[in-house]
Amino acid sequence: MGSAPIPEKRKAPVPEPGEFYSDGPYIVFTEAYHLRRGWCCESGCRHCPYGFVKPDAPKA
Repeated sequence: MGSAPIPEKRKAPVPEPGEFYSDGPYIVFTEAYHLRRGWCCESGCRHCPYGFVKPDAPKA
């Protein structure tokens, strides 16, 4: 799934309480945060509402 490059000046908003949680050493952003951010970072995020899946990601 291709998407337009992210302009360098675009910055992600600071997550608010309830928009993330800790899972061991990881900070996991919720779907609500991703939607508020407004774009896919193509990192294979656990709660990505944009449908991006990394090719090497394990299948759930």
